[in-house]
Amino acid sequence: MTLRFDTLPNGFRIVTEHMPGLMSASIGIWVQAGGRHERPEQNGIAHFLEHMAFKGTKTRSPLQIAEAIEDVGGYINAYTSKDMTAYYARVLSADVGLALDVISDIVLNPVFDPREIETERNVILQEIGQTLDTPDDIIFDWLQEVSYPDQPFGRTILGPAERVGAFSQQDLINFVAQHYGPNQMILSAAGGVDHDEIMTKAIELFGHLPRHEPFQMMGADFLGGEKRKVKKLEQAHFTLSFEAPSYRAPDVYAAQIYGMALGGGMSSRLFQKVREENGLCYTIFAQSGAYEDTGQITIYAGTSSEEIASLAQLTVEELKRAPQDMSSAEVERARVQLKAGLLMGLESPSSRAERLARLLAIYDRVPSLDEAIAKIDAVTCQDVREFAANMNMARSAMVLYGPISKAPDLASLRKALAA
Repeated sequence: MTLRFDTLPNGFRIVTEHMPGLMSASIGIWVQAGGRHERPEQNGIAHFLEHMAFKGTKTRSPLQIAEAIEDVGGYINAYTSKDMTAYYARVLSADVGLALDVISDIVLNPVFDPREIETERNVILQEIGQTLDTPDDIIFDWLQEVSYPDQPFGRTILGPAERVGAFSQQDLINFVAQHYGPNQMILSAAGGVDHDEIMTKAIELFGHLPRHEPFQMMGADFLGGEKRKVKKLEQAHFTLSFEAPSYRAPDVYAAQIYGMALGGGMSSRLFQKVREENGLCYTIFAQSGAYEDTGQITIYAGTSSEEIASLAQLTVEELKRAPQDMSSAEVERARVQLKAGLLMGLESPSSRAERLARLLAIYDRVPSLDEAIAKIDAVTCQDVREFAANMNMARSAMVLYGPISKAPDLASLRKALAA
């Protein structure tokens, strides 16, 4: 693998990784403008912009955008996260230049046709409605809100329907003008790519753009809280979260191994105790997520209204036991799962391109895979136990949705965790 990184005078960054033997490539623009870059009245606009990217440019109609990539057998898409909006394509190596031309066009030259805005507004409102009708989707939005109340990091990516219903063409133009500067973008490519060719094209397309003033992003502060929503559903949906380390924290890998051992697979503690031994649910898992300045340990389960109290009690018991009896075998199994997931994922050029962009955004460099593996390997069983013991249970967050009349409240769970 050959990794190369350059920065243009205006701050635009280009990172590529050549993967020998591949006849395809993934290439995209990652813009450091996501949900947490929005003001309250803008909530949902970054995602709205993602949709509008494919609705026409100064030189291409919506159909021409799709045809340009699909005529060469490629695939183009986009997504919005808390901290980024990504526009990317997967094509054969010979068509990397074409893909970059199309992606740069939709990022730099959108027309925001008022008719297309109204069409896509309705599409997004349908997407919001679909999420509200999907309990194991919407519950995570609510969990984010109660974990980080009244903060950009806690707001939903889709935004509330009333905001989405009011965005104007000028609102979109203003957000792009503030957040889509060259120093807020990363061009990332992996697979059968030639760095020098991509550099030449990037200078042509992005080199003339003026640098933007950096955006002062509000930091994330995990506060915790509770939300309960009663609804006639087949299952009671239960989520619990705790603050975890950011990407930059020294114990971030201890947190990820802990999350894996707690609920990352069929052999994990929660799966074995709650599902296999007691049959209280079909789905239960835990995971640790890390961001630039915060992180979360999240637990989710769906169960019947009659079993929700027992499920919550067993979850608390497993959380309390972990600091005392998390075994070396559990830590080693979780470590191997974490490394395998990382390495298997990076066999895909799309995953590699995304990893390059995200790491560059966080560290302004791309730590090597060997560096990441070494840090995972350095975590001891005692490190994981200490992390579990030092989790701030008093700042937990909980969301319950469905037939939840028999579910405990957050105060009683916190009390049980502290006992």
